[in-house]
Amino acid sequence: MSDVAKPKVYVTRELPGKALEIIHERFDAEVWREYRPPPKHIIVEKVRNVDGLVPLLSDKIDAEVFDAGPKLKIIAQMAVGFDNIDVNEATRRGIYVTNTPEVLTETTADFAFALIMAVARRVVEADRYVRAGQWVVGWHPSMMLGRDVNGATLGIVGAGRIGSAVARRARGFGMRILYSDVVSRPELEKEVSTKRVDLDTLLKESDYVSLHVALSKETHHLINKEKLRLMKRTAYLINTSRGPVVDEGALFQALSEGKISGAALDVFEQEPTSLQNPLLKLNNLVVAPHISSASEQTRAKMAEMAAENLVAFFEGRKPPNLVNPQVLQIRPLPKQP
Repeated sequence: MSDVAKPKVYVTRELPGKALEIIHERFDAEVWREYRPPPKHIIVEKVRNVDGLVPLLSDKIDAEVFDAGPKLKIIAQMAVGFDNIDVNEATRRGIYVTNTPEVLTETTADFAFALIMAVARRVVEADRYVRAGQWVVGWHPSMMLGRDVNGATLGIVGAGRIGSAVARRARGFGMRILYSDVVSRPELEKEVSTKRVDLDTLLKESDYVSLHVALSKETHHLINKEKLRLMKRTAYLINTSRGPVVDEGALFQALSEGKISGAALDVFEQEPTSLQNPLLKLNNLVVAPHISSASEQTRAKMAEMAAENLVAFFEGRKPPNLVNPQVLQIRPLPKQP
């Protein structure tokens, strides 16, 4: 790409690793430098003259953005999920949409299991206990009792890449593993001796329920008041998928009334969640600010993958991680001079 012919790109955050170096070398790029995300009106303004957009999951990319960007050809998102993008509308307009899958699988599974351990053994609560000066007896048989993870039953809702990776970790803890999915996973069943069951059975039998489904109309509030009632009083809910998969009002009621023992959330219905969210007042809840994939290595790889998707498109190659392959019939890949 010559300097004159460089396509214009807008990047909605500073990216880790070598991603920005790759982008600046090949494109006429502008980057939003603030830590907070750009307001919607800024994205609408910046997209007017760009050929490519590199957003994050927290950026709403819809018809308003598309209307403002008549030259927009590709959205190279740095995330595995893309529920923030109106993919159908993008496809209709001939706009390519890419994501960054697989690279975060193991890192996210690590964090999901860290949350299981933290909520089961009251790690965060114990940390607060010590810092608040409440530790006044060196040792007591009933101090800060949690529950065992080893030998317990883990229910995985959504046994795709991440759910399967969590199952492999659970095998090392000698857990009985159940899974619920729209498709059968015979290879996983053989690898970790897991069993596919319907969601209600999984909720009734599991000591720990870990959510790994994509957000859709079908999974919005998948875990609601009725489903929480099916869980054991001694059970725990862990969500590292998407916040709206869980009805937070119903979860607050279940936790505060002792219908389940605890929960751990890396995601919320609204992010960042408000300090007025009643869930934050509960001691039997562990929370994190959507950091399941937040290792230095993984975030750098994700950013570089987004940059590589962008480069591939403008070099006339099919992007490696194309979400909407139907777009190829609407807008052919650009030809190189």
